[in-house]
Amino acid sequence: MTRAARVAITFSTTAVLLAGSAVASAAPPAGFDEFTGIWPTAVDPASCRPGDLVETGIQGEVPLADRTSGYTCNIDLIGQYQGQGAGPISPTYGDCAYLASTFPTNLLGEDAGVQVLDVSDPAHPVRTAVLTEPAMVGGTWESLKVHEGRGLLVGTGVGLIESAGYISVYDISEDCAHPRLLNTTTGSLPNMPVPITTHEGAFSPDGNTYWASGIAPGWVSAVDLTDPTQPMVVWGGLTGVAAHGMGFTPDGNTMFLSNLAGMTILDISAVQNRPPRTVIGHPLPHLGSKIWTDGLLSQHSVYVTYDGVPHIFTVDEGGSGGVKLFDVTEPATPRWRTSAKLAINLPENMDRWAASSAANGAFGYDAHYCTVDRPENPRAMACGWIQSGIRVFDVTDPDRFREIAYFNPPAQTGKNLKLPNSLHATLGSIAAPPIIGTLAVARAILQGETGTGGIVNDRSRLVGGDLSADWCLSPPEFHGDKLYVTCMDNGFMALQLDLAVYPPR
Repeated sequence: MTRAARVAITFSTTAVLLAGSAVASAAPPAGFDEFTGIWPTAVDPASCRPGDLVETGIQGEVPLADRTSGYTCNIDLIGQYQGQGAGPISPTYGDCAYLASTFPTNLLGEDAGVQVLDVSDPAHPVRTAVLTEPAMVGGTWESLKVHEGRGLLVGTGVGLIESAGYISVYDISEDCAHPRLLNTTTGSLPNMPVPITTHEGAFSPDGNTYWASGIAPGWVSAVDLTDPTQPMVVWGGLTGVAAHGMGFTPDGNTMFLSNLAGMTILDISAVQNRPPRTVIGHPLPHLGSKIWTDGLLSQHSVYVTYDGVPHIFTVDEGGSGGVKLFDVTEPATPRWRTSAKLAINLPENMDRWAASSAANGAFGYDAHYCTVDRPENPRAMACGWIQSGIRVFDVTDPDRFREIAYFNPPAQTGKNLKLPNSLHATLGSIAAPPIIGTLAVARAILQGETGTGGIVNDRSRLVGGDLSADWCLSPPEFHGDKLYVTCMDNGFMALQLDLAVYPPR
């Protein structure tokens, strides 16, 4: 059957098939255990436009036969800059985008470092600069972040997964296409590192502090940027067995820190309210924690309010945990309110999850990073869902989410050597099986929720990924009715949301 024929058939049947695979995501089922429970439902699937290249598998799945062309539903690609690929987290600011670097393979290509793009014409992005300080060349991983209010760009040198010492701070407020290095000595010169561990980072809401985390052993550092020319570590300490991304209350006094399978809630008011350039010499109080077994490797959190009530979206990058929404009226005891999952993430589909995502690296069909279109009464959330591409949800009702659009870019199979800055095309595709989802698959099998048929197939090899589907890890960022995002192999993409679905009505 031709691709066109499959699209025609699928357009008329997708909603029916998906509705049969899961009841739409809603409030927790009666008796739901927030520690041991697995969220049992997927969000309502998107209703796509006639002519869209829609999914032919279950929601979120990319069957091998369709991977070359990709999928689109209520989104149009209007501009692209592939370059040499992109690292994990690539932020945007105004009319500019900053493509994260991947170490050490970026050194094999031309102009290693963070690539700066002028996207004032979204249809024709143009590279305008390359940032080449040690932190920028050393692989920024998930540390490259922008503070809108202060017009600052910060990244750290992560190396392979975790490193220490180097941070660069740039002024992008005046000319975002040509960032100006502010810390020309401390943190940028090879002989002047700062005492931080690095993997991920985030700005405090006021932009005066950059928080750096180094995963294991849970060390987190607060870097004072009140004088951005001289980054100064004002606090550092252990927060648990692991530390990943983070979210904050708007006053900057509370941190929701992602860990291995949950989040740790910290009182960081001593750092937030310090006199500038003052070292905090005592541990930060733990307000509480939330641990779950539905998903693992919790990635980061996004703070929002619904009718003034504080909530946190928190994302799991492994184990098919999807995106959880917690009511954090009482920060010490977050209440799980609902989840955004795709059908491919449900326990009964774990066999398909493993079989069709195999031979494409360690990550499968999992969420990674998300943004919302506004922090107060958010209307839409957009996520990089790794092999499932870019997914956009209507989140106006905090008790019932629905999907409104998706975009899965075409595979870049065979271009490994042309994409030295893509973590997926280089290091990420060495190990072929999607090991990040192993525990969720094993659990579903042991509990009798899925079978083993088809899991071991002709693509179930241990080495040699085939780039059959891109890795979309970076957060799609809202610019009005457009999304600016990078996927690792396809690079930067400007996407236009169909006005019929955004903003949600």
